[in-house]
Amino acid sequence: MPRPPRLSPDAVADALTGLPLWSGGADGLRRTVELPGFRDAVAAIVAIADVAEELDHHPDVDLRYRTLHLALVSHSEGGVTELDLELARRIDALLPT
Repeated sequence: MPRPPRLSPDAVADALTGLPLWSGGADGLRRTVELPGFRDAVAAIVAIADVAEELDHHPDVDLRYRTLHLALVSHSEGGVTELDLELARRIDALLPT
């Protein structure tokens, strides 16, 4: 299945208006979330992993005790694609605001 193309900076900026918990631009998206505890953070990673496997698109995840730092970029395309936006939406549905 072909991968979606890299989005323009304007398209990413427009999309970010609907993803207020994310920051970044055409080179990548970022979100940090603090969970109640370490096990909650690990459980969130497992839930994110399930979605990532379903989409066959995987985030960069950095776990620091109960804080997750998430980064999304389509490395093969050199920037943000629709897959990154869809993964961001799906992650938002899993995590607290």
